[in-house]
Amino acid sequence: MAQWLKTSIAQGEREDTDLKIRTTVEVLLNEIKTGGDRAVRDLSKRFDSWDRSDYRLTDQEIRDCVSELSARDIEDIKFAQMQVRTFAEHQRAALRDIEVETLPGVVLGHKNIPVNSVGCYVPGGKYPLLASAHMSVLTAKVAGVPYVATCAPPFEGRPAPAIVAAQHLAGADVIYALGGVQAIGAMALGTETIKPVDMLVGPGNAYVAEAKRQLYGKVGIDLFAGPTETLVIADDSVDGELCATDLLGQAEHGPNSPAILLTNSEKLARETMAEVERLLTILPTAKVARDAWCDYGEVIVCESEEEMVAVADGIASEHVQVMTRDPDYFLTKMTNYGALFLGPRTNVSFGDKVIGTNHTLPTKKAARYTGGLWVGKFLKTCTYQRVLTDQASAMIGEYCSRLCMLEGFAGHAEQANIRVRRYGGRNIAYATAAE
Repeated sequence: MAQWLKTSIAQGEREDTDLKIRTTVEVLLNEIKTGGDRAVRDLSKRFDSWDRSDYRLTDQEIRDCVSELSARDIEDIKFAQMQVRTFAEHQRAALRDIEVETLPGVVLGHKNIPVNSVGCYVPGGKYPLLASAHMSVLTAKVAGVPYVATCAPPFEGRPAPAIVAAQHLAGADVIYALGGVQAIGAMALGTETIKPVDMLVGPGNAYVAEAKRQLYGKVGIDLFAGPTETLVIADDSVDGELCATDLLGQAEHGPNSPAILLTNSEKLARETMAEVERLLTILPTAKVARDAWCDYGEVIVCESEEEMVAVADGIASEHVQVMTRDPDYFLTKMTNYGALFLGPRTNVSFGDKVIGTNHTLPTKKAARYTGGLWVGKFLKTCTYQRVLTDQASAMIGEYCSRLCMLEGFAGHAEQANIRVRRYGGRNIAYATAAE
């Protein structure tokens, strides 16, 4: 039976926090809905101390931001974007339009149609997370989305040059220097100066995630997201320093980011806990990482790999780092995860920044029913049908008529009957429930 050497704070405390966030976001979105640009500007001043008459960056402002980066910076951004683009293009190539004749004269098909407009949120108030521009903008463009707008908050009182450069190089059509709920609300609802979009994507803090949740239905979203999560699955083939580094490397995202070690070695578990404490004395982001580790960190010791899989699937973590003698065992057996990182040579940071897989992934157990952001999220798979012959129309019509009457839908049945009469030469009168 699994043993918890360290547990996180009670679920009830998390739910209380979520309720407060929901209430706050509901109020803010209503302000944007009724106040438009004025409300967006007021919220930007209130939360980001950032005031502009127009939050869209001009072409000159974009060029100025790009010019602030060194040649190496630009080269590194382009390298990362090439990896994301390459994998996205392979994903897109795997999605085919189809058309098949399922019966003589009956043709069915589907087309993969890009959504018309997407709003991409790039978080950057605490850290300038430019990688999110690659993951959202590039992937949308590979999918064929014609209009992509981006929003990122100001960083240290101005647009973050690296984020602006990444958005521009990824192919964003419009770039706004705007953050938080006000950015999400403006892109979804539209204002006098900000064009509404059909879909919102991208990670963000708890308020951004809640705004997307509340707006779902008004617009499409990529997924329901919460704080960054990491699960390290390890055995004694690795050491405590490696496990602790991978845990704290994600815990620095925020004070409510879960970081969990799952192992079948109590010795490794205790070594890792000691290494976490040592690293927290030297890590520059230790203050945030320590809060996350103290409140949301867990250490779980299992008796077998089979039990580790069962516990891991129950956790359904966003990121799962597997460092065992046979990581493919977990690739084969696990079903609930956002992304797997197999073996000690890779890690979550590679996926976050550069290797090419998308880092916008499901959290809060959403991995039970969805994967992360990918090309397919930007595509609508829309079906169509075509009946080529009179005989096929009449034959399908007879089946359809009888099935409609089983449900009591006489009008539906008559849609079928009129085609049987016209194309099959059968004199079928209006159907009745008695028939």
